[in-house]
Amino acid sequence: MHASASYPRADPLPGISPEPATRSGSADDRGPEVGPGTGISPPPAIRPGAAASLAPAAFPGRATARWEQGERWARAALTRITEPGDRVVGRSLRERGAEATLRALVAGRGLPGMGARRAAGYRARAERADPDADLATVTARGGRFICPGDPEWPGQLADLGDEEPVGLWLRGRPNLRLWALRSVAVVGARACTEYGNHVGAALGAGLAEAGWTVVSGAAHGVDGAAHRGALAAGGATVGVVAGGVDVHYPPSHAELLERIAQQGLLVGELAPGDHPTRSRFVLRNRVIAALTRGTVVVEARLRSGSLITARRAAELGRVVMAVPGPVTSDLSSGTHGLLRGTAQLVTDAADVVELVGSIGDDLSPPRRGPVLPRDLLPRGAAQVLDALPARGAAPAEAVARQAATTPDDALARLHELRALGFVTHDDTGWRLARPAGGGRLEPAGEGGARP
Repeated sequence: MHASASYPRADPLPGISPEPATRSGSADDRGPEVGPGTGISPPPAIRPGAAASLAPAAFPGRATARWEQGERWARAALTRITEPGDRVVGRSLRERGAEATLRALVAGRGLPGMGARRAAGYRARAERADPDADLATVTARGGRFICPGDPEWPGQLADLGDEEPVGLWLRGRPNLRLWALRSVAVVGARACTEYGNHVGAALGAGLAEAGWTVVSGAAHGVDGAAHRGALAAGGATVGVVAGGVDVHYPPSHAELLERIAQQGLLVGELAPGDHPTRSRFVLRNRVIAALTRGTVVVEARLRSGSLITARRAAELGRVVMAVPGPVTSDLSSGTHGLLRGTAQLVTDAADVVELVGSIGDDLSPPRRGPVLPRDLLPRGAAQVLDALPARGAAPAEAVARQAATTPDDALARLHELRALGFVTHDDTGWRLARPAGGGRLEPAGEGGARP
């Protein structure tokens, strides 16, 4: 839903006198106005000019008899009442707007396509909903609530269609829309190996140093390693949580979550105080996939939430990448499965940036092995050096025959090689010099590669 979209006028809540059914498109029929600001400052908790009297019976959980109502306020209420990614709710938001959707759920009427059981469950949640308290809570924690139409709303989330978040609760000062423009998801196993922890941290740091935002789920394992790597590099990182942004989950990550909130952004679909569940973790992954340009999976079993994120990223047309691991490791079986499909193999941040960055501008540097001193030898000298036996000595004539050159040329080359420290000469003939580290210089292997 874009900033210029008009929101349909809602049906009256129980206890409110109905307004005329026909309106000419006044300012009250639209969503929150979008100003020229960056969206960094917290938006107003309640849209001015959209007040309506509401009997307390409409929302039994409310102690006051008056609710100020508007699109933003209604969406904040819906995050407390509905589950993330509910397509029926999403379709209603698109077709009817948040206020009408909220009124239907509060009245217990449900929505088209919604079963009676779910409607009753949402109605029960509505009785305890208090959007004003939720908005006040997140503001007190230095956060804010944003929704489609706001300047800070990332437009790419619209790719989720009816699964687009109702709204997002944020903690942290940066602008989410701007940070998401150059962002990459780094996800992986919670019970990762030392290898996975190392790769996750290295990717987080490398991407941050390259000016990319690292997005992950703030969980144990690879997620936490990626966040820590980005923070250590002084870069940008976003933690997309499966509960309220004021909830420390997992509890052992309390310090990390606070660091992300102070130096980056914490993002969640659930109202403050809500706790994650298994299904909410799965649904959270769609936001990570949609928010970023691509998803990197570091370690994952064949059954893994990280693979769900990768699958959603592929469905949304994002780049899917995977880091290979040992073929003997069960924690790499999922990533290897991705690589057998359409995922791109990456080993470091440069590989990732080349795939998600601008064509021609973010190319990974060429990969070459180290240049050894003997690699710089002229071809003739290299052939003579290769003609020397691996062990023992040989006369110049035998070296010449092996190198397919004349004895005079071989002798001249051997003297050059001795001056450069590659060979020595004694009474038994010419031999390879012993390197400084011990052992002996070996002749070139197959293909002319010289060690």
